[in-house]
Amino acid sequence: MENVIKVENLSKNFGSVQAVKNISFSVKRGEIFGIIGPNGAGKTTTLEMLEGISKPTQGTIEVLGLVPSQQLRELNKRIGVQFQATSIQKKMKVKEALDLFASFYSDSTKKDYLIELLNLNEKLNVHFEDLSGGWKQRVTLALATLHSPEIVFLDEPSMGLDPHARREMWSMIRMLRDEGCTIVVTTHYMEEAEKLCDRVAMIYNGELKALNTPAELLKNPAGHYIAFESDQVEERFLESLPEVMRIEKEEKLFKVFSENKQVTAYHIFTYCHDNQIHLSDFRFEKGSLDDLFVHYLEKEEAVG
Repeated sequence: MENVIKVENLSKNFGSVQAVKNISFSVKRGEIFGIIGPNGAGKTTTLEMLEGISKPTQGTIEVLGLVPSQQLRELNKRIGVQFQATSIQKKMKVKEALDLFASFYSDSTKKDYLIELLNLNEKLNVHFEDLSGGWKQRVTLALATLHSPEIVFLDEPSMGLDPHARREMWSMIRMLRDEGCTIVVTTHYMEEAEKLCDRVAMIYNGELKALNTPAELLKNPAGHYIAFESDQVEERFLESLPEVMRIEKEEKLFKVFSENKQVTAYHIFTYCHDNQIHLSDFRFEKGSLDDLFVHYLEKEEAVG
């Protein structure tokens, strides 16, 4: 499959601060590609360089065969951007915003089609300030895709949305992908990345830590854990085990993340046998992207 974005050895400095550190990746045509990581990881900075808003300190970028920082006018005709916060006049009606943005393009736009697709008919005469967060995201998504872009960049599109509105946003993003659009999305919601993205790049402290499909990333043992319930096991005992990376506890439920789960399980069983402690619902769990996310985050904090 053709690569529509190629990034090699990309870095971005702000004074003495290196926000992005020598990262490389590519994005295939027609995929939903996620750039994930905690706040301040370098996600938005990376996206801004791909969009041509910011110039790299080092490295190369090609988007649709163009260099964003040098061919921005040509690139803007072929990409769409939904920022974390799009500035629209509070008293501007939805119809007025759509008409204004449509006027920016010399070619015909998909305005009427998007109004139907995103169910905006009932909101056309509503002021932007009176829309809920979910409806505002629908409108800004329509504005970003009026001109049928080949690639759409979405920066934290689900931020601030309730769970229902978030899932509606996922459906709309999938519809764009199904129509042949390539989507690049940043998010710190791991559930969003796991359920929405074809591939994800995990960025921490400006560095690329992992790049693969969610399914392949979930095979990383760092996100796996031992789970069991007990009201007698002492947390300090679990923390003292040599292979244990971290412990999570919620009431009686323990999650034990370990470098060697078989050895850890043996120690737990031996300890409970010697101390006549009862365990229930003991199991090995695969974990989620959220568990892997926390692992990398805590690893970065430990290094820092």
